[in-house]
Formats: sequence, structure tokens, C-alpha cells
Amino acid sequence: MHFMNVNNLDETEAFGRRLGAALFAGAVVALVGPLGAGKTHLVRAIAEGLAIANPDIVSSPTFVLIQEYAARLPIYHFDAYRLARAADFAELGVHEYFQGDGVCLVEWADKVREVLPAEYLEIRIAITGEESRRIELIAHGDRYKALIDTFLKKS
Repeated sequence: MHFMNVNNLDETEAFGRRLGAALFAGAVVALVGPLGAGKTHLVRAIAEGLAIANPDIVSSPTFVLIQEYAARLPIYHFDAYRLARAADFAELGVHEYFQGDGVCLVEWADKVREVLPAEYLEIRIAITGEESRRIELIAHGDRYKALIDTFLKKS
């Protein structure tokens, strides 16, 4: 586990852009945090790091459950907030996305943890102030441990 503090939206965006630039084909990022923690804001910044042409199109897929965006790698943005069961998430065909060559970003991943692949990067966001957040990075698998190590060296 690694912790970072971000003091404002600019620092959150910089963190997300750096992370997006470091992500690889097939990466799965699980975002966990309360309402208002900034999960969708962070996803938008990650998409910028993945060279999305227009980051303004990134919005919460709460009502459609998944949004797809073209970037350096395809981005698959999931929102599990409204799902009653993890099985509902699996029925969306998420395993095909997880095994693909895009980047999967899953908001409210704690609700569907048992459906996530064995290896993924977990980002827990805690609200510490109006714009400040504590970000916890948890690697599930060697590839994500290496990603965090590389990422933190560049920070």
C-alpha cells in the first residue's frame, strides 16, 4: 500500500494524468471512495493521460453503466453504483473488457470486488478537505506492484 495526499483539484488532475500515461493495455483500475470523493474527476484526468482528444466528454456512466472512449488505448469506464449485485456487473460482459487491450476504469469497485480480475490496481480516495484527498494505491498482482513502483519514482 502506498499513500499520497493531494491538496487541490490541480494536484488530483496531475496525479491522474501521470497515472494515465503509465497505464498499459489490459490495465484494470478499481476506484473506491464515497460520493463526492472525485472518482469521475480522477477518471477524466486519467483519460487525459491516455491522450483522449476531448476530456470534457468523460462523465459518470451511472445511468448507462459503461462509457467507451477512444484514446491512446481504448478506455472503458464503468460505474457500479446502481448495481444491486456483483452478478449484474458480470452480466454486462465485463470479463471480455478485462481481457481486452484497453484500460478499464471501474468506479464503485468495492460493490463488485468479487467480479474483478485477480490482478488490478485499486485506488481508494478519502475526503480530507474541500478539495484535498488522501489517495491509497493498492497493487493486486506483480504487474501493478511494478506500475506503482515506477509511478512513485517519477512523482
